[in-house]
Amino acid sequence: MSVKLAGLAMALAATSAFATPTVQVPAADFHPELRAIAQAVSPAELKDTLTTLVGFGTRHTLSETRSNTRGIGAARRWVKARFERIAKDCGGCLEIITPAQVVTGPRIPRPSRVEDVVAILRGTSDPQRVIVITGHLDSRVTDIMNATSDAPGADDDGSGAAAVIEAARVLSKYRFPATLVFGVDSGEEQGLYGGKVLADYAVAHGWQVEADLNNDIVGGIKGEDGVIDNTTIRLFAQGLKSTLTPQQLRALNYTGGEIDSPSRNLARFIGTLAPRYVDHLHVRLIYRTDRYERGGDQVEFLDAGYPAVRFTERSENYTHEHQDVRMVDGVQYGDVLAGVDFPYLAKVTALNAVAMAALARAPAPPEGVAIGGAVTVNTTVRWKPVPGAVGYRVWWRDTTAPEWQHSRWVAADAATRGKDGTLGFTLPRVNIDDWFFGVSAVSADGYASPVVFPGPNGDFARRVPATLPIP
Repeated sequence: MSVKLAGLAMALAATSAFATPTVQVPAADFHPELRAIAQAVSPAELKDTLTTLVGFGTRHTLSETRSNTRGIGAARRWVKARFERIAKDCGGCLEIITPAQVVTGPRIPRPSRVEDVVAILRGTSDPQRVIVITGHLDSRVTDIMNATSDAPGADDDGSGAAAVIEAARVLSKYRFPATLVFGVDSGEEQGLYGGKVLADYAVAHGWQVEADLNNDIVGGIKGEDGVIDNTTIRLFAQGLKSTLTPQQLRALNYTGGEIDSPSRNLARFIGTLAPRYVDHLHVRLIYRTDRYERGGDQVEFLDAGYPAVRFTERSENYTHEHQDVRMVDGVQYGDVLAGVDFPYLAKVTALNAVAMAALARAPAPPEGVAIGGAVTVNTTVRWKPVPGAVGYRVWWRDTTAPEWQHSRWVAADAATRGKDGTLGFTLPRVNIDDWFFGVSAVSADGYASPVVFPGPNGDFARRVPATLPIP
């Protein structure tokens, strides 16, 4: 047997020697509510929403704001009215806000108001814990400064905006411990301004954002390469937190964990949900913040210190993106409605809704996760107790493995308690040198948080050093 296989066999064998927990592992493989949420997403609702958005002609950030039928102003007012109708159907469960900033920049030459339309479903018991979904409302053509030509923006990013609105419609039928926020942003094409508006609002209001699920270009199934794929969604996730200090980066470079930011573990968490709750949808994890040398509104959440990921269709069609609407040699250019597949968009929306619900039902990700065990054959994992958690899963994986491999259930009352109040558990004969470790919190009904990696790069809590600019 190879050394690697022998080490793995020893680690797995060690699990049988652990003490039996006093609380049995909650059943967590399947939650009927999450399946019901996925099935409630409607392709017809998505099509109606997107058809309306395309009907505004252009939604360029600098386009008409006074017209009721054309431009970004009319589109924003329609989205607000749509959220208000959803709120009425749920007995006023949604609070509608329109955070805004007046900005200038390379693509906004004169001071202009960038306004988001946001619906908030307040949590019942832990409202400061916040799960966000975003998609941008604004559109563009070839010339980024052209605010008058038709810019349908069906896939980029009417598809994401429609997903946000449909997620709000479906999830408004439920109540969750944590708060859900549905953000339809403006200004993305002009410089990610809409994402910054909402991220700044979150910081100013003390939101504990556990996730921003940004949906940008999520409705197409035929890429420019000719491949048709209605079963794959790409999920982009940053490896290193944007807010790490040079000292933290130096320590991380020594001990490892460069691929274990909260965003990366959030993406892994979402990837486990698709096969259980969304039929015929595979999540392809991409270990990048975004597509190569490109960006989206999730970047502003990352820069503010929050976990964030980006959903994008399997293969983009660049003849549709950032193009004047025209037909050349039989090829359709421009981001028109025909480029969106609504059953596929429904599956992507369903995964977002399921992820938001699963995160909001679960306890908060543990804080203060730390490991110890140098020059011993055992590893001890420690963390702070999490309100609402009846137990925890201690995870470990090979340092070269992209996803978590092994776990051990630890009931809350079976964990050791330190003098500082932290909880701990020792994995016998699992050598700290050879594995990466993490811990997730589990509720009484089996909802689990994402895994938290030890140290500053793995912490889900927002911690921005004083040396960095704070919004």
